[in-house]
Amino acid sequence: MPIHMIPPLINRDIYSAFRARKGLSKKELPLGSLSGAQAYQYVRDELFLDGNARQNLATFCTTWVEPEVEKLMVDSIDKNMIDKDEYPQTAEIEARCVHMIAHLWHSPDAETTVGCSTTGSSEAAMLGGLALKWKWRAKREAEGKPADKPNIVCGPVQVCWHKFARYFDVELRQVPLEDGYLHMQPKQLKDYIDENTIAVVPTLGVTYTGVYEPVADICHELDHLHKTTGLDIPVHVDAASGGFIAPFLHQKVNWDFRLARVCSINASGHKFGLAPLGVGWIIWRTQDDLPEDLIFHVDYLGGNMPTFALNFSRPGGEVIVQYYNFIRLGLRGYTDVQQACAEVAQHIADRLAQLDDLEILYNGNGALPCVCYKLKQPDKKKFTLYDLSERVRIRGWQIASYPLPANSEDVVVQRIMVRHGVSHDLADLLMDDIEKGLEYLERHPVKHSEAGPSFSHG
Repeated sequence: MPIHMIPPLINRDIYSAFRARKGLSKKELPLGSLSGAQAYQYVRDELFLDGNARQNLATFCTTWVEPEVEKLMVDSIDKNMIDKDEYPQTAEIEARCVHMIAHLWHSPDAETTVGCSTTGSSEAAMLGGLALKWKWRAKREAEGKPADKPNIVCGPVQVCWHKFARYFDVELRQVPLEDGYLHMQPKQLKDYIDENTIAVVPTLGVTYTGVYEPVADICHELDHLHKTTGLDIPVHVDAASGGFIAPFLHQKVNWDFRLARVCSINASGHKFGLAPLGVGWIIWRTQDDLPEDLIFHVDYLGGNMPTFALNFSRPGGEVIVQYYNFIRLGLRGYTDVQQACAEVAQHIADRLAQLDDLEILYNGNGALPCVCYKLKQPDKKKFTLYDLSERVRIRGWQIASYPLPANSEDVVVQRIMVRHGVSHDLADLLMDDIEKGLEYLERHPVKHSEAGPSFSHG
């Protein structure tokens, strides 16, 4: 029998099959089907072209999880977070997390505090902003004043606040950096707030540099301005990263609901909360801080359920794993994990400080476990930090390089994030490659560099 007439074997080699030899469909659905094993292998092969998440030291997000976390994620793959009537225990676990976080952030009544999970800190920030806008508008209308020009005041913020301002028609007033500072200064606020300001948003862990903005000093300045001008401006704290660092490492930093002016806080569970990608949290001081008319009551999923979210259906696994982490690690475990990250960050800073080319701006001590630095005398260098980023990427490392925000755009910095799973040895391997990269660039000047900013989601 001629070979072309022999019927294909059931267990034919996967790479000699028709699809592997001719290529996968890329613009439209294919006519036929593949076995699960074939489809899995072909897609998996393409994913090898992605970067190695463990070497991504530009991102704040979780890139290492325990095997038990993977099992829980599989166990929860069919649970819809929005359907609290069908999945009441998942809803109960979400409520437990809200109360635990409220207690961690010194809520005046953690057992009755209102809050919810979200798809990340960006959605949580937007929900906090919406609540502030609604309260401000209701107050203005009750006073018979116009409510068509709201503004929100902040320092160097993550892009989600720019999105909030644009999407929900709020003017964003970003306070520029003063020379020598890496965050908003309280004394600057008087020039930016007015009767249309819905809130001031300090950041606990500035995305650009990792430092904490001085929330307590900002609140004290707003207290002073309230007495002298009558303007009573609330504070929302963007604790996307610091919300799960400060309670464990920096208990003396006063930033949360202990400050009466703080009415809401957002954080990201999938950053230093140690949960897998896709969960954030928003907590309000009191039920009055969340306007009732923002809450929708859904009755077509099997019961009457209140919901406040920009998204609707979303997986419940990340929330379940957040609770797993809380009971698995506890206060001691979270402290140990975050302290280990801080020590690695400070070790990296110590090694960077020994390099003649670099100047440390933040050394990982006192705020987020990261390091931020710039070139010394960049105008005299024959390369940029963008070139250094590209050089170490040859070895698989991703480190963020970018200019600082308003009034400091001429300063280009690099930031190395240290997360759970970045060990002392891994840090040394990175530093060896940075040193080799600098040596290479000194010997091989970049005359016409095309390297540009690289900034990972914060």
